[in-house]
Amino acid sequence: MPKKPKNQKAALANPSLLGPLDDDNGKIIQVVVETPKGSRNKYSFDEDQKVFALKKVLPAGMAFPYDFGFVPSTLADDGDPVDVLVLMDEPAFPGCLLKCRIVGIIEGEQGDKKSTERNDRIVAIENANHSFADVRHVDDLGKDFVRELEDFFVNYHELTGEKYTILGAKGPAAARKQLKAGMRAFKKK
Repeated sequence: MPKKPKNQKAALANPSLLGPLDDDNGKIIQVVVETPKGSRNKYSFDEDQKVFALKKVLPAGMAFPYDFGFVPSTLADDGDPVDVLVLMDEPAFPGCLLKCRIVGIIEGEQGDKKSTERNDRIVAIENANHSFADVRHVDDLGKDFVRELEDFFVNYHELTGEKYTILGAKGPAAARKQLKAGMRAFKKK
């Protein structure tokens, strides 16, 4: 019989309480999808109501380039769970749990001249995909590909009147460091 995940009863009503790492392989992260690849609708998990709610609609011609979600049981500098952009063959759906390997992080700041906060995005590859099976480091994606991902986040924030500044793209070691900080911050809250 399969082992029951910790907090199973609570996690079914609140996926943000699932564990951040796969029980069988601590190098694999769990990602809860909020917004699927190709969607103009931005969804986010509403912890109070325990549902995925529509947060905003992107303009015609703009859509999420890949699945976007969060690592459960983490807390980033912006007060939300750690964000993850998941590269995989086909889009998932809001609430879908993915098992992913980290390949890097896009570091960025958002805000205005008076105040800014970090809002980094981990880049990960879903384990069962085929198209990105050989990618182990964000550099393996190529500079143009990474620049397109960075441009998406800059344009996405511009729509809400916020400035998003790219600080750089780094590999899996930097991403894991950020993930561990997010796990520690969640435990302290």
